[in-house]
Amino acid sequence: MRPRAETTAAPGAGVRRFGAAQRWVHRATAALMGVCVVTAACLYVPQLAVLVGRRELVVRVHECAGLALPAPFLLGLVSRAFRADLRFLNRYGPHDRVWLRAALRRDGRRSARPAGKFNAGQKIYAAWIAGAAVVMLGTGLLMWFTGLTPLMWRTSATFVHDWLALTVGIVLAGHIGMALGDPEARRGLRTGLVSREWAEREHPLWRP
Repeated sequence: MRPRAETTAAPGAGVRRFGAAQRWVHRATAALMGVCVVTAACLYVPQLAVLVGRRELVVRVHECAGLALPAPFLLGLVSRAFRADLRFLNRYGPHDRVWLRAALRRDGRRSARPAGKFNAGQKIYAAWIAGAAVVMLGTGLLMWFTGLTPLMWRTSATFVHDWLALTVGIVLAGHIGMALGDPEARRGLRTGLVSREWAEREHPLWRP
């Protein structure tokens, strides 16, 4: 049985993958996440800590960027197109299982990896990074309000925050590496437009 194609509105000529709202949410989130990662590295890597100095300022920048991290997502909810993309990201079908099996087998054939607007790997990444951001925010708040929580809570929060931060850094590096290998995908996030050939090859079940 052929998977049902995922459809979205087609605003004008060409293949429009993302509107302004999706692009700006991605850019703002990426910028804030980048600040969090860089400042965390300056706090925990001794060589960077000595090079940068001004630990108190770095801590404040890290805290402010972390607190602001949910803001782009929440503002993006105003956009109908952004909410439509969230539905695509949260919708899993039989074709996603096929895509994952092909990815695990390292099957490079495009016909073996059916995908709608977002492939299964992108859906899993989006869910994971969203959950990680919530946990990082929660543990960060527990570490910040030191007088309101027991020592055991703060110690546990610090442990989770630090190790999850390392995991986030590794996953983000992989995400950036894959993006660097796909110029057309980057163009879609930069301009909102992709070629029809790329869309049909990489996301055959998507009907723009």
